[in-house]
Amino acid sequence: MRKSSAHISRLDLVAVFDNKIIGHIISTRAIVVDALKQEHEILCVGPFAVLPEYQKRGIGSKLMNESIRIAKNLGYAGMILFGNPEYYHRFGFRNAQEYGITTKDGLNFEPLMVLELQNKGLDGVKGRFYEGSSFDTDPAELLEFEKRFPHKEKLKTNTQFES
Repeated sequence: MRKSSAHISRLDLVAVFDNKIIGHIISTRAIVVDALKQEHEILCVGPFAVLPEYQKRGIGSKLMNESIRIAKNLGYAGMILFGNPEYYHRFGFRNAQEYGITTKDGLNFEPLMVLELQNKGLDGVKGRFYEGSSFDTDPAELLEFEKRFPHKEKLKTNTQFES
């Protein structure tokens, strides 16, 4: 993600405790493409994580709030993410449908959420959301990366294909 042109170093944050990274959040440039094929820049939030043994201590909230503060100060119109509504509603994220934004396939579901960062910043921003180049992966680079971890068998379960 850091190698992509969508990377924003100011929105790549870590939480550190005892010289150990215990949390991380990143937001990258993405777009919403409207019916006229016009592109509107928006931020894509994630990945976002806190080590399990440090969860429920406010670390995730501090990371998210700082990310939102920086994004507002940088002038971005909004942020979009895929996540648990019970967690993200506390930060002001709402279902993307309220803004007329869908997935790139034209779908909507509750975990697709948007946060407007500027007053009326998302007025006129309606359409399909595209994550951008930060999620593109080089297969050879991915294989090299995975070699650093113990082998895991990749499985697909029936629940992965439910609609």
